[in-house]
Amino acid sequence: MKNIIKGKCVDISSEGKGVIKTVYGVIFVDALLLGEEAEIEVTYARKGVAYGKIVRLITKSPDRIQPKCPVSTSCGGCTFQNATYEYELRYKKHKIEEDLKRIGHLENIVVNDVIGMENPEHYRNKIQVPFGKDHRHVIYGFYKANTHKIIPIKECNIEDKKAGPILKEIALLMEKYHIDPYNEDYRTGIIRHVLIRTSMSTDEVMVVFVSNVDTFPGRNNFIKELVGSRPEISTIVFNVNKRDTNVILGESEKVLYGKGYITDEILGLKFNISSKSFFQVNPIQVQKLYGRAIELANLSKNDTVLDAYAGVCTIGLLVAPHVKHVTSVEVVKSAVINGKNNAKLNNITNIDIIEDDCTLYINKKLPKFDVVIMDPPRKGSTPEFLDALLKIKPRTIVYVSCEPSTLARDLEYLKNDYNITTIQPVDMFPRSFHVETVASLTRL
Repeated sequence: MKNIIKGKCVDISSEGKGVIKTVYGVIFVDALLLGEEAEIEVTYARKGVAYGKIVRLITKSPDRIQPKCPVSTSCGGCTFQNATYEYELRYKKHKIEEDLKRIGHLENIVVNDVIGMENPEHYRNKIQVPFGKDHRHVIYGFYKANTHKIIPIKECNIEDKKAGPILKEIALLMEKYHIDPYNEDYRTGIIRHVLIRTSMSTDEVMVVFVSNVDTFPGRNNFIKELVGSRPEISTIVFNVNKRDTNVILGESEKVLYGKGYITDEILGLKFNISSKSFFQVNPIQVQKLYGRAIELANLSKNDTVLDAYAGVCTIGLLVAPHVKHVTSVEVVKSAVINGKNNAKLNNITNIDIIEDDCTLYINKKLPKFDVVIMDPPRKGSTPEFLDALLKIKPRTIVYVSCEPSTLARDLEYLKNDYNITTIQPVDMFPRSFHVETVASLTRL
């Protein structure tokens, strides 16, 4: 028997779900907007908390819209397809404000309005699509939330428009050449995923086939026909991943067509992007994100800058023309190699790119830096790194964050030594609950 509860949405969770509070506990509901009242079917419950889905809306929010995507409720890739963009931006600002107060215990911190997109659609320059079979036909799409069931798609409302026709052609050619998709249950088949990367500045397109085997019969003809039918493809890479893992790309790969990378630009600098390169997925908003970070750093030509958690050194390379010297520190070897190559590509010489753990580097060298720009992963920084920062006492810290909760935690750690001057959110991932934030801090 279905458990139906009537309730009103009084808040939005950190993952964009509507919150209903009852005498039995909290219910989190997908696609329920603030202020809406609905009949809810409880789909999962444990002590004090439950999850549900809308059975019937009783009152609708004025911010509710008809989703453009026909599979938005089943795909799980987007949170806010059913809401106005203004509602989404308000939610993201509120999320940061609440995390600063609740987690960081930071009162009276002003959060700027979120810098949004003029057109929050078709912005993603990278997609990773699993392939499978539905009866006799090859299908592709995205996994339903918390499952490995593929929801077939024809066009995704947030991916680059070039991707859809290429994926369709690949599926047709797989059927023509009898190339089976990978079957997770039986560990058979050939194509596991297809990754597509696009460049905004050059219109180049990279296609990466992720396979369970080293090669397959007819591969050369398959690639030749794909390039002939979709001439916008500039390079094709064949990646081999035989592991039983959720990690999509394997270690071994071969370039089958073109140069094996594409080139894009950020704020006038060129970056070569390979299949495994980290590169922000929103080429329009990344200009605003990094541009704001550089502005808030208040740089001068005599400054020395530490680019911590540097990745492929995108921020360090963008900062270099504005300062005396940049030191980029990154622990992943492939990212360091990528960063050095991009420094050469742009003829930037006032940068040292070092393969090391940021905390160990600072504690070994105790270097002097005027400015530190840090861009840690979603889990945030560590007390050890923040302690190292407090030792070297930079004038300014610019913290680029992809997770408000860990940003709030780390800002609390620094608040006795640094004044938080600006909190600037940037919407890098429209239609999702994720938001990037640039925080600037000056030493007290």
